[in-house]
Amino acid sequence: MTRSEQIRAFLRPHGFGTAELAPLAQDASFRRYWRLLEGPHCAVLMDAPPAQEDTRPFLAIRAALANAGLLVPHVFAADTSLGLLLLQDLGDDLFPAVLARHPAEPLFDAATDALAVLGRAQPPDGLPNWGAAEMTAATAATFLDWWWPAMFGAPPGPPVRAAFTAAMAELLAPLQAQPAGLVHRDYWAGNLFWLPRNPTPCRVAIIDFQDAAIGAPAYDLVSLVQDARRDLPDDLADRQIARLLAARPELDRPSFEAAFAICAAQRHLRVAALWVRLARRDAKPGYLVHGPRCWRLLDRALRHPATAPLRSFLDQHVPPALRRNPDQRAA
Repeated sequence: MTRSEQIRAFLRPHGFGTAELAPLAQDASFRRYWRLLEGPHCAVLMDAPPAQEDTRPFLAIRAALANAGLLVPHVFAADTSLGLLLLQDLGDDLFPAVLARHPAEPLFDAATDALAVLGRAQPPDGLPNWGAAEMTAATAATFLDWWWPAMFGAPPGPPVRAAFTAAMAELLAPLQAQPAGLVHRDYWAGNLFWLPRNPTPCRVAIIDFQDAAIGAPAYDLVSLVQDARRDLPDDLADRQIARLLAARPELDRPSFEAAFAICAAQRHLRVAALWVRLARRDAKPGYLVHGPRCWRLLDRALRHPATAPLRSFLDQHVPPALRRNPDQRAA
């Protein structure tokens, strides 16, 4: 049975057997989303090929977020063996579209309010950690394995890898003092819908949470207010740090601000190099347009004293003139 036939067989019992499938904006994963234009109600199909994706974490985390009082898509039907989910259609008001015509502050205030609830949610069993080891490995997998050979023409040698691992361990060690909780890991505008008529915290609907893990609460706020894909007001980060700390008074401000800078340094380095991997491995060069922004955000994070270990490594091995996208030549 072809994939198209599997999809039609999945949709048929739910009244969408002949529905037209209109593609929705895709992300950098193997998942595809389709809006169903005909049928008994508005719905979206998630097509997540099981060879590359597992829909079970999506369902488990969706339940945890819903139980915490957050707004997430309702699941009308699911076949995890086929990687097919029939989901609630949340409309077209993703944050990027709304920001083009609406002041940023109310949207990001609402997103921070929802994030305060998300960070306290009871996570499902078996959720992975997003701690120092995992953050280091993820950064090495883009920065050392893809950006480095693209920039220097050869992979880094063992001494560089050892120095990088040591610098990351020192950089990330303070995160252990943060109260660990559920982190979305991709909490940015493109994964948030604006539904202003709803009460807090449901003025924001959250999607693409299948990679959630247990980690430091500052990580998701970095993703939100230092967006790798768009420029945001300079004072937005301070405003939302203050708002999150007001909602979560158990968090110590100085240590949280240090954790914010640490998470920012790790995330921006990893994502700046991720765009290179997407271009060279996955033939998606369009993402490289975001590289300069990520390097600028990294430079901002490196000004904080808490990021000194990574700053020292980069000063020794990657001078500022090379902190950019590699030249566009054959991989």
